[in-house]
Amino acid sequence: MSGGRDGRLGVGVIGAGRVGPVIAAALAGAGHALTGITSGSDDDRVEAILPGLPVLAADEVVRRSELVVIAVPHDELAGLVAGLAEMGAWQPGQLVLHTDPAYGTRVLDPAARLGAIPLAIHPAIVFTGVSSVDLRQLAQSYAAVTAPAPVLPIAQALAVELGCEPVVVAEDDRATYAEAIATATEFSRSIVRQSSELLGRVGVENPGGYLSALVRSSVDQALVEGAGRGGLVGDATIDE
Repeated sequence: MSGGRDGRLGVGVIGAGRVGPVIAAALAGAGHALTGITSGSDDDRVEAILPGLPVLAADEVVRRSELVVIAVPHDELAGLVAGLAEMGAWQPGQLVLHTDPAYGTRVLDPAARLGAIPLAIHPAIVFTGVSSVDLRQLAQSYAAVTAPAPVLPIAQALAVELGCEPVVVAEDDRATYAEAIATATEFSRSIVRQSSELLGRVGVENPGGYLSALVRSSVDQALVEGAGRGGLVGDATIDE
């Protein structure tokens, strides 16, 4: 597919949770045209983020779109891609992008066998579902990018259009990458919850507010120390 003038694409989104609508809003802000989104648990919120965007069945989203963004729970991704392939929905030259941290592009093989171009982009933030917050976080974050070598520049360009700095992660390294993301996310949440409970016991009325500056400065210091050991430094938070 040509993608229209100036590289602009017709973008459809499968998945209307916290991630999909924000990704759609970011791509629309980069100049792409939105074609539709599937229904989710909170269609009113999606309407607020993407007013007037048609709510369609997944196969109709695919039919209308040059770029299909799939933002569904991990356990649903493989079955969704395969099921749409069985329907013959995927189109030659169509870009198919998923946002799951644990998968590279192999999960998109059923679409690729029908001629679609597989891309995996995981923005490293925790999506809140509040578009203003998430779009601001995207503009300060990194994104893990995995794609076949000939189309890797396309995936990198899309990550940049989301507001992220792309970092290439090899197909075989995605599981390790996902483990790192999960460790950072769950450990951070667990520690904050535990500390908040302890402060509450000693009469601190707003333990979350009390810990805010401390936690942020501690994380910043840990990132600086990580950079000294060759780690990656940024203001990114973590996706779930």
